[in-house]
Amino acid sequence: MQQHLSLSAVLPADHTQALLVGRIWIEGSGPVLVRVQADGLYSLEHLAATASALLELPEVAAQVRDRPGKYLADTAAVLANSASDARDPALPWLLAPCDLQALKAAGVTFVASMLERVIEEQARGDASKAVAARAAVVAVIGDNLSSIQPGSTAAAQLKEVLLAQGLWSQYLEVGIGPDAEIFTKSQPLSAVGLGAEVGIHPGSAWNNPEPEVVLAINSRGETVGAALGNDVNLRDFEGRSALLLGKAKDNNASCAIGPFIRLFDADFCIQEVRRCDLAMQVSGQSDGFVMQGASSLSKISRDPLDLAAQAIGPNHQYPDGLMLFLGTMFAPTQDRHGPGQGFTHVVGDMVTVGTAQLGQLVNRVNTCDQVAPWSYGISALMRDLGRRGLLA
Repeated sequence: MQQHLSLSAVLPADHTQALLVGRIWIEGSGPVLVRVQADGLYSLEHLAATASALLELPEVAAQVRDRPGKYLADTAAVLANSASDARDPALPWLLAPCDLQALKAAGVTFVASMLERVIEEQARGDASKAVAARAAVVAVIGDNLSSIQPGSTAAAQLKEVLLAQGLWSQYLEVGIGPDAEIFTKSQPLSAVGLGAEVGIHPGSAWNNPEPEVVLAINSRGETVGAALGNDVNLRDFEGRSALLLGKAKDNNASCAIGPFIRLFDADFCIQEVRRCDLAMQVSGQSDGFVMQGASSLSKISRDPLDLAAQAIGPNHQYPDGLMLFLGTMFAPTQDRHGPGQGFTHVVGDMVTVGTAQLGQLVNRVNTCDQVAPWSYGISALMRDLGRRGLLA
């Protein structure tokens, strides 16, 4: 994995301008908040003890830019040591760039993935039935609903037509209805970062990565930055029943965020997020399988700030802020194990998610019971911060 974690591969194309915030593990100290530059990692603990607290600061981008901290480590060395299969635990490595924030996700925000969710439902989670289900669904509702504005009069009229034909779906409801699907992806401090293993449930036979942009939102509902994410998904579990969404989405190491949070400033703001084109590659280490995909935020059916407003506001607060996955248009159908079987992960797969503005997030796939267990929670973080004198 180390060969995928070089400065040129991981940092944004315009990294000399980018304000990048990350977290590193330092043995004996615990998680340390840093500013990431090509020449080194610099402490941000003079500004805030945690990533969530940093994003609460007024004019946070200006403060990070204008108040540099002390040098801590060489960036290239830390990136290399972030590879889970070649890590020296005595040396620093990257963690997910968020900590106390809630980890939330918006679902069914692209037409392509919405149709695949309907197909999962029709196939009852059986990948071998997906081809026939896809043909039947597309024959009735088509494969292009991009002109339908969620919550619009046209969407309501389409709903009436589909109800009359017995084809209305809970996924169409959140895809083109007035209310977005917002769910809990994982728990604070449970996300894994660059170079870590990501987990798929050992009982799953149909699953996939979901390359996404993740908004960093503070407790005031202000979107102040963005990162890359992989919302690892179990298609068979959710296809059997939408009530299994929690088990399909929230498993050990099933949430990857990183490599950094890029703060919004004059060079990068929500407009750039709206134009992001994500590239993704899955490389099988055992079978030589390669799959490439893409997800373009310009094709999202709900604006990112609308999704943020549906996640936090008068009806729902997050005092430590939240990280919000924006959803993906990527729903792989490429056959891997034979005709009609579609795509599913194999242990050892290397998953790379990247975009020029946010860098590259790289992880290796394993089963949830074999990856490192999640053992570092809020109590442990508070103990480490207290020992370093960072608690007010």
